[in-house]
Amino acid sequence: MSDRGASGVQVALIALFTTALVTAQLTATKVLAFSIPFSLPIVGSELILPGASLAYALTFLASDCYSELYGRRSAHVLVNLGFAMNLVLLVLVWATIAAPAAASSAVDPGTFAAVLGASTNVVLGSLIAYLVSQNWDVFVFHRLKEYTDGRALWLRNVGSTATSQAIDTVIFVGVAFYLAPELLGVGSALPPSILLGLGIGQYLLKLLIALFDTPAVYAIVGYARSRTTAGSAAGAD
Repeated sequence: MSDRGASGVQVALIALFTTALVTAQLTATKVLAFSIPFSLPIVGSELILPGASLAYALTFLASDCYSELYGRRSAHVLVNLGFAMNLVLLVLVWATIAAPAAASSAVDPGTFAAVLGASTNVVLGSLIAYLVSQNWDVFVFHRLKEYTDGRALWLRNVGSTATSQAIDTVIFVGVAFYLAPELLGVGSALPPSILLGLGIGQYLLKLLIALFDTPAVYAIVGYARSRTTAGSAAGAD
């Protein structure tokens, strides 16, 4: 891959990963409801999930492509860098909430804080879930790559994402809506039936996205590798 091609693809994947990650953090407080044309056990005909699920699913697409192209160590660096940027985002948002509002501000300070200032339990749940699930995703992706001798990209994409999303869902829902409220005294823990429905709805959507993003992974990886071939040919000339 030419230096320009390599840096372009790499920067684009880093940008997608971090943009989706910070978007997920900012949209976590809205709860979404999707109607489905059939009824499922526990959740019925409506999937309830945090708004962050849509953006967060894209981080696994970006990290899987990054893992495939740049290796396990680089992928772990990306994940840990994303964690640091998440902390930067939270500090900046909280600092803005704490700063005095002008009388001419079009947005009421209370509304601003309610929308952008995620509660302690949600922040704690999302940070722990992110750190564990994303590093697990990278680990499983490369372990499957070793087992298949570099073949079956679809298997490591779906396999790593399916397991890591399950871990992410269990940790986030369990910490944010059950453990943290009980331990920190921030609100009340949700009943087990609601927790189960929230977790299932969130995971089903994430799994569906993982299944359908496989062609995108192939397209991105194929494009990047074509640039590698083109760059090598140009160097040979």
